[in-house]
Amino acid sequence: MYKRTLIFILLMIPLFPFCSSEKQALKVVDEVNLQKYTGTWYEIARLPNRFEKGLKCVTATYQLREDGKITVINKGHKIENPQKAEKVEGWAKVPNPEEPGKLKVTFFWPFFGKYWIIDLDPDYQYALVGSPSRKYLWVLAREKVLKEETYKKLLKTAEKRGFDTAKLMRIKQDCEKRE
Repeated sequence: MYKRTLIFILLMIPLFPFCSSEKQALKVVDEVNLQKYTGTWYEIARLPNRFEKGLKCVTATYQLREDGKITVINKGHKIENPQKAEKVEGWAKVPNPEEPGKLKVTFFWPFFGKYWIIDLDPDYQYALVGSPSRKYLWVLAREKVLKEETYKKLLKTAEKRGFDTAKLMRIKQDCEKRE
């Protein structure tokens, strides 16, 4: 019996690559000017995730540091109580300068997440950012509202890259700015 089971397993090994749930490599942008990328971005849509659950009016602000890293400040307001805001600060780095679209971000060092820029407007007015696992995806813009045609274009890009855009949540940006 043991020998028969072993033979079965050995015969099945060549089939495993076809049964794999491994996704294709995620294509990212070839160029990113970090100076132009800095500033505030409004979250237009996202795939649901636990760390932004119950938040609206979410922004991400990036600031270049002298050491070449990027300070990342994410803010969002509670949907149930918009007067209550949450803020988290972290930092990002480009591990390989030859792949500037592949950043790593940490809010709880030494743990890093993959922040890959999938699409980027030539004028840095919108961006599509995700993770190679396809678990995370964000549509970002410099303004609180993104043209619908641009949004649909970004959704098509995300779909082609293997993201489940049916799960995307549009994020309300209806909070008054208070600093």
